Amino acid sequence: MLIGISPLISPELLRILAEMGHGDELLLADANFPAARLAHRLIRCPGMPIPELLDGILRLFPLDKYTAKPVTLMDVVPGDPVDTPIWQRYAEIIEERCGMRAADERLERYDFYERAKSAYAIVATGERAQYANIILKKGVIIP
Repeated sequence: MLIGISPLISPELLRILAEMGHGDELLLADANFPAARLAHRLIRCPGMPIPELLDGILRLFPLDKYTAKPVTLMDVVPGDPVDTPIWQRYAEIIEERCGMRAADERLERYDFYERAKSAYAIVATGERAQYANIILKKGVIIP
């Protein structure tokens, strides 16, 4: 255990966050996402909900302020009547932790899968909300 680091952040995830550079992307994947098939680096966080993990990550990880859309979401498939309240929760966490109202990009499902292939790492969670997948673009720490 370390002071100031969420116990949800495993040593493996902490190493990945530290290794990432400016512009690298981290994907937090819901339980239905084909993470093992698409990931170059896969971190498993079974049973873990994304909002709590996102909160812990954003205490350590700066979002890229030099890009218009540092957050990318998987868009709802046209005609799917599902509601996505988790997106609002993400926005609240991002505003609280980063002090910014991050404009998010939304990608069609298969375009999102293609983007996932270039992510620095994918974190496979136990999140059960539909369309809960989120990509974070790492920024820089400004002294």
